[in-house]
Formats: sequence, C-alpha cells, structure tokens
Amino acid sequence: MIVLELKLKGKPQQYRILDEMIRTAQFVRNKALRYWIDNQGVKLSDLYKQCAIMAKEFEWAGKLNSMARQASAERAIFAVQRFFSNCQALKPGKKGYPQFKKHTRSVEYKTSGWKLSADKRCLTFTDGFAAGTFKLVGSRDLHFYAPDEIKRVRVIRRADGYGVQFCINVERIEASIPTGKAVGIDVGLNHFYTDSSGEIVPNPRYLRKSEKSLKRLQRRVSRKKKGSSNRKKAINKLGRKHLQVSRQRKDFAIKTALCVVKSSDFVAYEDLQVRNMVKNHKLAKSISDAAWVQFAQWLQYLGKVYGKTVVSVAPQYTSQNCSTCSKTVKKSLSTKTHICSCGAVLDRDHNAARNILAKGLRQAGINLNTVGHTEINAWGQSDLYSLMVTSTSKPTG
Repeated sequence: MIVLELKLKGKPQQYRILDEMIRTAQFVRNKALRYWIDNQGVKLSDLYKQCAIMAKEFEWAGKLNSMARQASAERAIFAVQRFFSNCQALKPGKKGYPQFKKHTRSVEYKTSGWKLSADKRCLTFTDGFAAGTFKLVGSRDLHFYAPDEIKRVRVIRRADGYGVQFCINVERIEASIPTGKAVGIDVGLNHFYTDSSGEIVPNPRYLRKSEKSLKRLQRRVSRKKKGSSNRKKAINKLGRKHLQVSRQRKDFAIKTALCVVKSSDFVAYEDLQVRNMVKNHKLAKSISDAAWVQFAQWLQYLGKVYGKTVVSVAPQYTSQNCSTCSKTVKKSLSTKTHICSCGAVLDRDHNAARNILAKGLRQAGINLNTVGHTEINAWGQSDLYSLMVTSTSKPTG
C-alpha cells in the first residue's frame, strides 16, 4: 500500500462543504464510540448498522457517503482495539482509552462517493453533500495506477489548504545495487546520528531555528481579540509555520534514511523508547525536534522497499560497553569520549554505533567469531561477511 498526496483546488464555498463533510465524519465517529461505551462487546458490523440508523435519524448525516460513514466507524473501533492491545501488552503508563474527537481534520472515503476525471487531473465528490469538482495539484502522477487499485481517498484540512491522499493497493519494490557494507547507527542530540565507521550527520534542529519566528507569531495571536477575523488569520499564519517545520523534519528524516539504506546492505539501529525519554522536560523539545521515531520508521519501510536487512537492537549498555574488548566503562551523559583500559579511545557515539552494529549482526544470526562464514547473506555474496568484520575491526593507534 502506498499513499500519494495532492492538493485540492476549488472555490471558497466548496471548502466550506468540505468542512461540513469533516464535521459529519467526526459526528459519526463519536456516535459510534458512544454506542460502544454503552454496549461494550459490540463488533464492527454492529457499528456499521448504527451508521445506517444515523443516516435515517439525522438528515445531514445521511448526506455523507455510506462507505465514508463506515470508515468513520472504523476509526472508533480501531481506537478501541488499540486500547485493548495496549492493556494486553501491559504497556506502562496510560493505555489510551478511546476519547471523543473535537478537532477532526479529515474525512475518508472508500471505493464510492468520489470519481476521477478521464485525465486524472480532477476529483469529483458524488455523495449528498455535492462538493463538486476539485482540481488536483501536485507532482504525483495517478496515470500509473488503475482506478480499482485506489482503495481509499482521504481529504485532509491543513493550515495551508486542503489535500487529498490516495491509498493505492500496490507493492513498491525498487532495484538497488549491492554494496557489501554493514552499518550501525547511534542517534543523538549533538549529532543526528553517528555510524559505526565514524561518519557524522549534523542535527538540523529545524524547530530551534524557527523558534524566534514562532514566538513572534504566537505573540500576534495573543494580541488579537478572541473570535475576530484577524485572530483567525494570525492563527493560520502560526499554523503554517508549524506545518513548515514539521515538513522540513519529515523531509530530512526520509532523505537521510534513504541515503543510509541505499549505501548499506545491513543496517542496525537502536530501538529507543522515545515516549519515555520525552518525560525529561529538559530534553523533550530537542528529542522531539530530532525526529528519531520518523527516522526509524522510514529505515524499516525503505529497507523492505530496497530489499535490505534493517534490524533494531536494544539500547542497553551500547554506550557503556567497550566496542573493542566488551568491558563495561561507566560514563555519565556529560562524558563524550570513551576511554578504555584496553587502549581504545573513541568518541562516545562512535563506540555506541560499533556496539549497535555488533548486536545487530548477532541478532541477525551472523557469527562474528567464524571467519569467512555467515548464516545470513541477503545478496548471496561470499565477501559480505568480511566487509562486515572490517567495519567492526579494532581501532588503530
């Protein structure tokens, strides 16, 4: 499944209709959740029946396409399922009990209620709201995909306008050239990441760089009268700036992950519990700005697309253990250099990256002690193991 996003261009009255569609989808989702709360144990099929009842009870709810109402009910049941899965997994902290939504920004259609033009440059909504035809703007080309491959159409309201996402049921596979290289990655705050060969990628810190502009825009919002049109305009400008920062962060995470995956056959990274780490209020902003979670998600996804081996390892003792002799050398967060009695002197993050690579190779079934032999070889090359061993060799000097 791949997702292609384009912008919707229409008239102001059409945008107001889109807002009504989104509010209706939020209403259906909340009503479905209320029905589950009052009748716990109901199934998704029961919520589908409730959607039909709502369409008869509320005339404006009946304007929304039947499959769009079902998709809104699915959002409620998915929240319920996520809550129960967190409880069964004994997830620490709050389990995420389903909540009623107040500020929904999207409405989702399945295979009906919309229609693409012959040239696939325009999208028409055909349900009771009669939003009309919108022009599709963007670099994505839908001509490569058959109409029956589009399984979902999601309309999203953002600060800079309205967009539409096409969820296409195709498998993405990209060809790549084997490199015979294995790499371990240690993410951080001083540098975005340091790999096992000592290469460093700087941390862009997009939020920190935009804080001055964000504070100025926030002051403008605070000075405007509540409910006024000027306040709405100021809020929109602030939202656009936040959206720009989030897009910069996402773009950096994708491009960096792509470079890592395409340049290596084996990638190991830390499986960090970012949810717990951001509880440290002194580091929460910097950790969130680094986008470690996004980076890890794209590593996994692009690894599947390009046929590379990407593994996550437990982060325990990767910074404390010596990558040369495996001896534990305790150090505080302020200690940036790893110095071991065996003579190894490395940057703290470089040492951690080497440990991450070693743990990843062991986790993948590669025996570092058997020279010239490996149990895993994604590309069928006999020299892949020797190249991996080279990347974890002892430092000189």
